[in-house]
Amino acid sequence: MSTSSLFAGKLVRLAAPLPEDAEIIAYWSRDDEYCRQVDTAAARPLSPQQANEFNTSMIASPNGYLFHLRTLDDDRLIGFVAIHSIEWNNQAGTFATGIWDPEYRGKGYGREAIRLALNYAFNELNLYRLGLDVIADNPRAIRAYERAGFQHEGALRGAVYRDGRRTDRLLMGILRPEWLASQGQGA
Repeated sequence: MSTSSLFAGKLVRLAAPLPEDAEIIAYWSRDDEYCRQVDTAAARPLSPQQANEFNTSMIASPNGYLFHLRTLDDDRLIGFVAIHSIEWNNQAGTFATGIWDPEYRGKGYGREAIRLALNYAFNELNLYRLGLDVIADNPRAIRAYERAGFQHEGALRGAVYRDGRRTDRLLMGILRPEWLASQGQGA
């Protein structure tokens, strides 16, 4: 699939992480509700230095790609997408995304970011498979992944323990032929 821009849609663009982004990331890391939805690790606020160190390590990895999401209308930093843990010999990687700013959730920014990232993964990186896991009590993310074509592949039962209760981690994946078919192209 060829798009008019590899990195930009109508609402959002995939951008390189910048050192000055660290202040914004540190600010959003204080949103414990968001942090507990996007990751199964213990939520904790990050300092700007920690955010920068994470970005630097991700960018330096030959097996990962990190993009920050910026709005097209005002270049505001609103979230991220990552394709990481790539096994080049298997043409497989792991996908993650998040919209930090609640003002931009549920308005199509995440949907477009996922579409751009999948196009990048399958057509630029030449991957065959992307997988992810999502916490079962995050219905907004699950719906976004389903709309993008991710299929349910299983669950890690009771894998997340929070607030005295256990929740599953759902495993989802999408293959290049499924992505191409959803774009009106053959495998």
